[in-house]
Amino acid sequence: MQHLKKHLKDQQTKFKNLGKRVFYGKSLVLSQAMPYEVIGEYKKSKIRYYASPNKKYAEPLVFVAPLAIKMDIYDLYPYRSLIKYFVEQGFDVYLLDWGRFSYQDRDLNFLSFIDDAIPECIAQIRAHSKSDQISLHGWSMAGVFVTLYTALQQPNYVKNLIVLGTPIDSFASGAIGKLYQKINQFLDGKYALQHRLYHGGIPKRLLHTPGVLNAIGFKILDPKGWYEGQKQLLSNLDDTKLLHEHATLGHFLNHMIDYPAGINQDMLFNVWLRNPLNQGYIQLGDKKIELKHIDCSLFVGAGRSDQMVTADAVRPLTGLTNSGDVTFTLIPGGHLGLMSSQRSADEFWPQLSTWLADRSTSISASKTQKNA
Repeated sequence: MQHLKKHLKDQQTKFKNLGKRVFYGKSLVLSQAMPYEVIGEYKKSKIRYYASPNKKYAEPLVFVAPLAIKMDIYDLYPYRSLIKYFVEQGFDVYLLDWGRFSYQDRDLNFLSFIDDAIPECIAQIRAHSKSDQISLHGWSMAGVFVTLYTALQQPNYVKNLIVLGTPIDSFASGAIGKLYQKINQFLDGKYALQHRLYHGGIPKRLLHTPGVLNAIGFKILDPKGWYEGQKQLLSNLDDTKLLHEHATLGHFLNHMIDYPAGINQDMLFNVWLRNPLNQGYIQLGDKKIELKHIDCSLFVGAGRSDQMVTADAVRPLTGLTNSGDVTFTLIPGGHLGLMSSQRSADEFWPQLSTWLADRSTSISASKTQKNA
């Protein structure tokens, strides 16, 4: 009898939790709990500042976010937050939040960010932090941004560059890479079609993608991950922590932001389809950007199980710059998990923190030198 009562109670709890998840999911979301200050703006962009209460290093860590996503991924859970971790390690942290785009922003392209928004935001960060140098972090598309920004601007104030999950040899990125390679081969010699695809011949209304399509596309690119997440929830409806995590991650994945048409043009046709970065350069408008101009300390990482941007697609960056200090590592998780999974937090975050600490200026050491 007692066993039956317990079973019924457990079933009631599971049913109640399922109802919460379906009808009141937003109330379960845990992301973006870290307090921050907006220290600057540029157009739609806001510069978030997360001050370290125990600051140890002079150079701030600057996270450049990809487009289409909310900022949740950088501060996903109170107990597993990328920003919180590095703040607690003694780094002042800045995050470039691009805001929300719409069809009105369809003309924005790579140069809008690497030759305009990022330089302006970093100038404000350097002034606010009172630090001559910074460490720059980019994941996914933002990895393309920070790589091309550093190569184009050749700023001597980027001391450390961190690039994670970013396609450099797009043809090496699993099945999707082979598809792009075949399309590229099909286009060989078809100059009129190439010109139409590569030089803005497709109407922007066809290239601009609203946030809802980006959310659907992300799930399509990783159907196994999405399925496993739903299966895990339904099998553990009595786990309150899992319930909160599922709602938080779902809120992140289901509320994506528009990709401007110009960004899709550059990412799809100029990066994935033409694959120029594997040759060490890219042509954007009248600017030829060469990766050999990067000479700062470079950390390159790829997700061990990333199916969107495989390790083979990421690794070539290690041999295309003039940096004399290059580190490559595989990170637990897929494209999203390398940023937010528990294994990444346990294994990778300490590794990156140590790498960064070894290449940053200790405030105590700096004070000692000034007093000497």
